[in-house]
Amino acid sequence: MLRGLWKLTWIEIKVFLREPMGAVGSIGVPVLLFVVLGRVLGRGPALSSLAASKFVRVGLPVLASVLISLSAVLSLVTIISIYREGGILKRLRATPLRPQTILTAHVLVKLILTAATLALMILAGKRYYPVGIHVALVSFTMALLIATLSILSIGFIIASIVPTARFAQPIGAVILYPMFAVSGIFVPIESLPPSLHAVTRVLPLTYVVALLQGIWSGDPWSAHLGDLAVLLLVFVLCTTLSAKIFRWE
Repeated sequence: MLRGLWKLTWIEIKVFLREPMGAVGSIGVPVLLFVVLGRVLGRGPALSSLAASKFVRVGLPVLASVLISLSAVLSLVTIISIYREGGILKRLRATPLRPQTILTAHVLVKLILTAATLALMILAGKRYYPVGIHVALVSFTMALLIATLSILSIGFIIASIVPTARFAQPIGAVILYPMFAVSGIFVPIESLPPSLHAVTRVLPLTYVVALLQGIWSGDPWSAHLGDLAVLLLVFVLCTTLSAKIFRWE
């Protein structure tokens, strides 16, 4: 089973990297956003502003990291939809590989690429970012992988309901990207109107941002047990639901 899993994972990585635009969008865009916006916002008197300084030091790295996670989810939704529409999922299921192995391979690919993209972001940041990066990289990588895994479980539900591959990314983007506005990346949740506070509490991305911001800033894991519990609950619920509604053909 493990041999088949790693073999399929390696094949899926090669398939992904053969499509230049997919690799640029999933890997290049978050890294460029992190470096370019950091250099632009970090120049001159803008950094003297407390809000601007906090955003460059914490908000922008977390924004780039969330984009890495969401890019992985949208890529997963698209690939699953293409495979289903092309009959590839049906043929894979007819092989000796178990359905769980096939889906786990796709998840592993996204987690590996997420970790690789984060590493590129940190390396580029150390060379070109205007503010020194001092972060517990191992802890932050673990936090991002946990967040990505939780959001990927939502991606499987989206992949189950999209009608065709043509609509996979637009529908995924419509569902996921509006969460940015009230997740605490750009505006602290406390500053939002009270009517939106209840909305933020049910959005998984709110807890992703809180976890990543805290770990990036040096908080101990014990300070974010609530965020971890919510993300674990999202993963369990979405995985259970997607197992019931996932369509192989």
